[in-house]
Amino acid sequence: QVRLMESGGGLVQPGGSLRLSCRASGIDFANIAVGWYRQAPGKERELVAMVNRGGGADYGSFAKGRFTISRDNAGNTVNLEMNSMEPEDTAVYYCYAQLGFSELWGQGTQVTVSS
Repeated sequence: QVRLMESGGGLVQPGGSLRLSCRASGIDFANIAVGWYRQAPGKERELVAMVNRGGGADYGSFAKGRFTISRDNAGNTVNLEMNSMEPEDTAVYYCYAQLGFSELWGQGTQVTVSS
């Protein structure tokens, strides 16, 4: 079955850390770009971070210096380590895979940053 399954969302206090994971199945994971987007209420979906098949990463401006994306090709997993989190990071976070001319999205996981 072709799918992306996210885990690791939840509630975190401002200044805290959270780690998201996304496990892929049914795709040639090692040879595609994968990453994370997020969508806050009333806002458009935006790029958080992407990592290409060579390991090179791109980040949204808000994520630079705070978030780190990594991939584990053996485990078909892409991870997002988020540090120094802010209330503005509250959103649904979606795992994403670029499949040639098509896209694959996970169902999303809620991340809430609040005291």
